Amino acid sequence: MFYGDQRPPHFHAVYGDGEIVVELQSGAIDGRFLRRALLLVLEWLDAHRDELSANWARPESDLAPAKLEPLP
Repeated sequence: MFYGDQRPPHFHAVYGDGEIVVELQSGAIDGRFLRRALLLVLEWLDAHRDELSANWARPESDLAPAKLEPLP
């Protein structure tokens, strides 16, 4: 996540030469990834959607973002 970035809430993922932007609520993807990497990112999004949404709001309250469990 890049705080202060434009809405809607989203995060960026990088793998090899690919980069995607993933919208938190809808899971909409912008960019290109290998299919297996994309599936892992979407699985991770499902597991951490609430934490990601909370992190998106933390800087507005002058709080540092919480660390999240990385992809396995």
